[in-house]
Amino acid sequence: MSNKPGRELVLEVARVTEAAAIAAGRWAGSGDKNGADGAAVTAMRRQLETVTMDGVVIIGEGEKDEAPMLYNGERVGSGEGPAVDVAVDPIDGTTLLSLGRQNSVAVMTIAESGSMFDPGPCVYMEKMAVGPSAAGSIDISRPVAENIRSVASALGKELGDVVAVILDRDRHAEIIEEVRGTGAKVRLIPDGDVAGALSTAVDYVPGDILIGIGGTPEGVIAAGALKCLGGELHAPRPYMHVYISRQRDEVRIAQSRICEHPAAWHPLEPAIRRYRLRSFPYGLIYAVENGEVVVLAVAHL
Repeated sequence: MSNKPGRELVLEVARVTEAAAIAAGRWAGSGDKNGADGAAVTAMRRQLETVTMDGVVIIGEGEKDEAPMLYNGERVGSGEGPAVDVAVDPIDGTTLLSLGRQNSVAVMTIAESGSMFDPGPCVYMEKMAVGPSAAGSIDISRPVAENIRSVASALGKELGDVVAVILDRDRHAEIIEEVRGTGAKVRLIPDGDVAGALSTAVDYVPGDILIGIGGTPEGVIAAGALKCLGGELHAPRPYMHVYISRQRDEVRIAQSRICEHPAAWHPLEPAIRRYRLRSFPYGLIYAVENGEVVVLAVAHL
């Protein structure tokens, strides 16, 4: 049997995220984000037991002593079939879901064993993402305004028609000012930067570029999704360690060797010529067409 994720995993992975979405969907608008997250985690873990794979959670709900299930390092799947690295987010946007708002998703990414970047203690990182039409036009080391103009050129848009998706946080005030200084528009999102990153690759949600500091686990998952779709997500190298004060939302960025990884983004490097997209009642599957090295299932809530 192949040791790579293959087509036979696609439907099984979709069922996992659908199970999490259905369980969490019952909590929409309840005001109880912990209850919603618990329901999604339990449903996802239970469904994972039926998947034919030998998986290890690289990005999960936290360390073993903090998470009862889907913790980092946990083995998931039936133990048979391809050996894979697994990244899960039973609900990205728990607050949105608990308030009855849109753009929360249940998401899971798998890649060949040993190939997925493990962010370790790097909880936050700078990121910049675009969809397939603007792939190759961004460079996170360049000024924000320069990237906005480059994306506008790639998309054939006037600057005033470009939409930058940014998490609504005080730390992004300078970025927002730079974007608006070019004449481009800003779409602020309260939470859920996986959905925010995906919005750059679809036509039915406004978004041409995602910019700002967000969760590293979400960044890895979003990068897999965008790679499947032909887009791209950039993060600084070496990786930056961001410490955020919950009280004041202040940000201190420092170089952190522990966040460096020689295989960072390895599963996202292979060239992907096209993608497949198949609809499901609760979600979508994005998979690599040739070899299917990266498989990502998204279930919308």
